[in-house]
Amino acid sequence: MDKAELETLTVAAIREHRRLLAADQAVYEEWIRASEDPTIASSVLETLQEEHFARQKRAAAQQDELSDMLDALGFVPAVPTDDDVS
Repeated sequence: MDKAELETLTVAAIREHRRLLAADQAVYEEWIRASEDPTIASSVLETLQEEHFARQKRAAAQQDELSDMLDALGFVPAVPTDDDVS
């Protein structure tokens, strides 16, 4: 695979990583909010907690894959935030 193709794939992986982190944060915040609400059933809290931990595992695996891509590329490409993309 040439550097240009690897850079394109790496940029896509960085964008996906950012998207996943935002979604993971939303699940975490919901779990925290629910754990502070005494009316929320323990089964719901358990489900949110399990989802949060599962997402942490997936994020770690995705981070490892992204790290390997960056190592192969040899640099961190510039990736504009979604707000900067027209």
